[in-house]
Amino acid sequence: MKYLVGAALVMAAWATPVLASDEVTYRVEAHGGWDRVTVGGGGDEGITYGLAVGVDIPLGSVAFIGFEGSADLSTTKECFGSVAFGRFCEKAGRDLGAVVRVGVNVSKGLKLYALGGYSNARITDSFTSTIGSSKVSTNGDGYRLGAGAEIKLGKAAYTKLEYRYSNYEAGYARHQVIGGLGLAL
Repeated sequence: MKYLVGAALVMAAWATPVLASDEVTYRVEAHGGWDRVTVGGGGDEGITYGLAVGVDIPLGSVAFIGFEGSADLSTTKECFGSVAFGRFCEKAGRDLGAVVRVGVNVSKGLKLYALGGYSNARITDSFTSTIGSSKVSTNGDGYRLGAGAEIKLGKAAYTKLEYRYSNYEAGYARHQVIGGLGLAL
């Protein structure tokens, strides 16, 4: 136990100057783009859009580590059948993410990064027929991997392009290409 406390004190002392640095960047952004959802063998495409907040901490003059939380919605929906004989639909709902970004500052205004972390998506299944309808929503836990580029636009604004792959439970996966506009605070 005393080694654990000692290690925690050393880590806190090491991290304090890094967190106090003027170069720590807090970010808030809006993003949107292409969303491809696959379930089992089938899939469909739509649009995803959402918000993210994060912080980037420099690791020397070239590298950085960042933490980001995001909340997205999607228009992606796939349906089979007809109302007369029964129509089954599956809709991608909200998608929450918490990721770590690790990257390099290629130039003064360009960052390249890889990301990985946790993702949680809501999936809504519905069945409609002439007799009635029913709807069930479930949440799927999974992981998210991706890569992106961020370009500075002036002092505080930035734009980004990012690819994200998320894999959830029960054969549910998602590919996304998003663009975003944000403010670095």
